[in-house]
Amino acid sequence: MEKASKLSDRVIIAIQKDISQGKYKPGQKIPAEPELMVQYAVGRSTIREAIKTLAISGVLRVQQGAGTFVNEAITAESLDQRLRRADFEEINQVRRMLDFEIVKLAAANRTEEDMQQMEKQLNLRKKAILDQAYQPCVEADIAFHMAIARACGNQVMADLYQSFTLVIRNFFAKRDTQSISHFAISHHLHEQLFKAIKNGNQRLSRQVMEDILDNNY
Repeated sequence: MEKASKLSDRVIIAIQKDISQGKYKPGQKIPAEPELMVQYAVGRSTIREAIKTLAISGVLRVQQGAGTFVNEAITAESLDQRLRRADFEEINQVRRMLDFEIVKLAAANRTEEDMQQMEKQLNLRKKAILDQAYQPCVEADIAFHMAIARACGNQVMADLYQSFTLVIRNFFAKRDTQSISHFAISHHLHEQLFKAIKNGNQRLSRQVMEDILDNNY
């Protein structure tokens, strides 16, 4: 699942780049799935996931029976590009809106499988901290929050959050990659968040998420 998500992120970036460079113009139909699979060297499910995310963000428009088109209303600067140049406070405000609702819904709708996936990523996050491994810690942190998003029971919200993980990853890349102190100091909060969701405590889940974002510096 994690590998598929990373492939999807790569395809999303590639399609957006092709659009920005004029390969696909506003209103133009993009190639069908088989051609895209060859072009980006990925499977059908990865292409579908990427197109779904880009359609939700307004970059693409899927027309039943006709194909997928570049949105005519797309601006020269894509939403992803705009988010990538947003400052820290703007990014944190968007994260708050998404995360506060997601953790509350996850506490109400999580399944045992969801909790297992969260616990797996939380353990990987802790191991990466102990190993002083920055990039694995980044990936485990993002995967942990993505597992919570999938547990919320709202697929649209989960898709939006997956698109936003590209921005979060870019933000992490701007940090000092020689230090994992930012992750270490908040790990106990991530463990508290896991427990709150597991116990179905919506109020506490939101409170812990707020504490995490308040310490996200």
